[in-house]
Amino acid sequence: MLNFGGLVQNEWLKMSKKRSFMIAFAVMLIAIVGITFLIWKLSVVESPDLVIEEQFKSVLDFTASMMSATGLGMVITIISIIFTAGIVAKEHQLGTIKFLLIRAHGRNKILASKYVAALLFVSSIIVFSLVVSFISGGFAFGFDTSTGQETWSGVAESVWYQSVYTFIYVTLTFMVSILTRSSGATIGIGMAAVLIEGPLQMLLSRYDFSKYLLFMNTNLSQFSESGSNGGIAFPSLVCAAYAALFLIIGFVAFKKRDI
Repeated sequence: MLNFGGLVQNEWLKMSKKRSFMIAFAVMLIAIVGITFLIWKLSVVESPDLVIEEQFKSVLDFTASMMSATGLGMVITIISIIFTAGIVAKEHQLGTIKFLLIRAHGRNKILASKYVAALLFVSSIIVFSLVVSFISGGFAFGFDTSTGQETWSGVAESVWYQSVYTFIYVTLTFMVSILTRSSGATIGIGMAAVLIEGPLQMLLSRYDFSKYLLFMNTNLSQFSESGSNGGIAFPSLVCAAYAALFLIIGFVAFKKRDI
């Protein structure tokens, strides 16, 4: 376990030394502050009677909306995909993966440490976005959490649904990076999967088999709000099954393929 922790720490240190690491946080900071300013200016300064003001009556309303998959969720997911794409693929392109494999660690342990490091990055970017959203929303709409429709549990639900949404696509990206060994192709495939999710839902929702497709189940918030399919239990199982499948394919391919 100590050896595995050291591998994860090593992967985290390699990630944190990249310029793209801080750029990811800077993009989220600029995006959240910029959106907050635009919403505040439109709803409070220029047109105080807009329905926007009714939607965001408190900082919790604003934070929950920003952290949802329909808010900044796609931005968080795309940033995570771009960052995850190079964790394995870049090692192959630069040839540094060979130096890892000659050490006294199994391939599964090395790959698992990279996946855990990717999840830690996703978790950090989500927590960072949550904190920035709350602070910027507080300055725009006040820090009184007793007003508005949302509660802390509602914010926690939004964060949880967003985390599941991002983790699923990061796991898909992780598998693709192992199979293609190309960061460019991995980013393209990962971003395409996110962007075609909406059109596929509209095209396939009429068919019964669509409930077993990944793209129909990634956004758990829609099941929580509508109460369809018995709540979030079934889509959660579908997402877990696909995540397990992606990991199995990735680990088997990494273990059997010549480096």
